Formats: sequence, C-alpha cells, structure tokens
Amino acid sequence: MTVRSTPAPAGTRDASRPARVTGTPRPAGLRKRWLAAGVLAVLVALVAGVSLGPVSLPPGSVAAELLNLLPGVRLDSGLTEREIAIVTELRLPRVVLGLLVGGMLALAGGCYQGVFRNPLADPYLLGVAAGAGFAVTAVITLGGVGAGGALTGMPVTIPLAAFVGSLGAVALTYLLGAAGGRDRSPATLILAGVAVSAFLAAGQTYLLQRHSDSIQQVYSWLLGRLGTAGWGDVRLILPYFVLTTVVVLLHRRELDVLSVGDDEASGLGLHPQRSRYLLIAAASLGTAAAVSASGLIGFVGIIVPHTVRLLAGSSHRVILPLSLLFGAAFLALTDVVARTAAAPAEIPIGVVTALLGGPFFVLVLRTARRVFP
Repeated sequence: MTVRSTPAPAGTRDASRPARVTGTPRPAGLRKRWLAAGVLAVLVALVAGVSLGPVSLPPGSVAAELLNLLPGVRLDSGLTEREIAIVTELRLPRVVLGLLVGGMLALAGGCYQGVFRNPLADPYLLGVAAGAGFAVTAVITLGGVGAGGALTGMPVTIPLAAFVGSLGAVALTYLLGAAGGRDRSPATLILAGVAVSAFLAAGQTYLLQRHSDSIQQVYSWLLGRLGTAGWGDVRLILPYFVLTTVVVLLHRRELDVLSVGDDEASGLGLHPQRSRYLLIAAASLGTAAAVSASGLIGFVGIIVPHTVRLLAGSSHRVILPLSLLFGAAFLALTDVVARTAAAPAEIPIGVVTALLGGPFFVLVLRTARRVFP
C-alpha cells in the first residue's frame, strides 16, 4: 500500500523537518556594507593617527601624502620636507604597527570566544600575557636591560623574550591540558591556562621583589606601548600577522560548526579536536607576536568581537573579518587618545584600553547568556 504524503498547510511547520536550534549562529554571510564600513574605519584611523600629535597636520594634506606612497601617484600635499619626514618616518610606522597589533588581538579574541564558547575569553586566556610578562621581567632584572634602549624601537632582547615566553606558556598550557586525556574539553585548557598564569605571575612578582630597581623598566613595558623608531617593528610582526590572518579566516566556517557541539560537528565530517587546536595555535601565535611588539594591551579581544557580534551578526564568517578591521581601527584610534589626552605626556595605551574595557564587561555580562546559550 502506497502512502501519499500531503504538503503541510501554509504557515505551519512540517513536523518531519527538524526545528532550527535556537541560539546557534545563523549562517549569514558578510554584507558588503559592513565590509565597507570596516575598511573605511581603518582608513579614517590611519589618517587620524598620522595627522594628530604634538604637531598637528591637515588631514587632507596627510591623506595626499599617504597616497603619494602608492606607485605612480604624485600629488601636491603642501607639506614641507620636515612634515613629510614626520609623516613617513615617525607617525606612519607607529600607526601601522597599531593597526597590525589591534587587528591580531581582536581576531584572536573572536577566535578564542568561538573555540571555547566563552564570552570572556580573550587572547591572554592561555597564559600568553603571563608568559610574556615573566620572560621580559627576567630579561630586564637578570640581564640588566634598561628602558632607554631596549624598550624603544625593536631590538632583539625584549621582543624576543616576550615572544618566546608567550609561546612557552601556551605550550605548557597544552601539556597540562593533555593530562586530562584524549577527550579533554575546552574547559580543561581554560583551567590549565589559569594555573600557568598564576604560576608565572608568582615568578614575576618574586623577580620584581628581588630586583626592585628594575620595577619602572618592567612596568613601562607591561602597561603597553606603541613607541617605534622606524619600520623594523612592522617588518618583524608582519609575517605573523599574515599567517595568523590566513589560517583563522580560512577556518572561520568551522567555528560555526563547532558551536553546535562536538558530536554534531563530527557527524558533519569535521574533526573537532584538530580544528580547535589548529585555531588555538594560530591565534596564540598572532597574540605572541603582538605582545612582543607592543607589550600587554588588554581588552581589545573582548571589546571589538562583542561589538561586532551585537551589531553585525553572530556568525563567525562575519565576526572574524570585521573584528580584524575594526580591531585595527580601534587600537590606532586609542593610541591617538593615549598620545593627545595628556599632552605633552603620553598615557600608556594599556591604561586607556583598560578604562574602556572595564565598563564594557557590564555589557558582556548582560548579553552573554543571549549570545552564548
């Protein structure tokens, strides 16, 4: 006997079709208007960062001079030779460094939040900050490195110590997380990161207590800065920026699949643990490079991805590219505030981001249950 199925009446849901699970990211693509807004934000931050400072320059003239850097473009900016040197040799490297660091921190924050499904996850979750802080403290206190030389520009000692310390802390976190067995959960890595951070923070405090004369040098780096003496800083972290960006963006769709759970992701042909650890490794590498160049700048990885999520959508195909763009613009503009708010003095940029990030936690806590069920 043949059973003939009849179509469901209009306006009703077919009971044979599974209901869409509420709370999972909607498969919305990246809209062109949001992408254009992100690119525009980066351009505005670039021009504003180069124009504003102890010597203010006309934004139109600065934009024209920046266009002159493109091959085949020759415009009369109206700037003097001294002002052109300020633009190309002093301010532009610092602004570009801020764009790269901000983009990596925001991209890593959005990646961590998707991997751990934790709205408070940020680039320092796995002990990156503690590892960098301990390594730099050890180099300054035990090696006698002063702030006058090693903390300006990009010599080998301080950035290399921060980079090695960051990756070492992440590796130690992985090893501790592996003690939970093959089927360990993301929460195991979070707890391991807390343990590693506490251990390294204790070691850093001990070194500072034993070498109190180096406290000022250490804290000048720990509070975060974008001071640069040229393009060497940018060239150093640019390969890591490119590698991190390519890996994370190519795997951004997998974060949407992981959000439904490991069992469902496996049923869809995805290897959850392999994808998770690949994304964590890429995000940690980018964070370590950013920390090595700028010191500890917190809250960028929380503020920017959550703002994008609230405004543009919850799919990681949207969150990650926009976090990269808006994170770059956010840190470059924050650096303008740090340079000009208390001129001629300069506020550490990490202090400015902390002042913005503290109140932002209230918004995160109010929306976390809706965004991360």
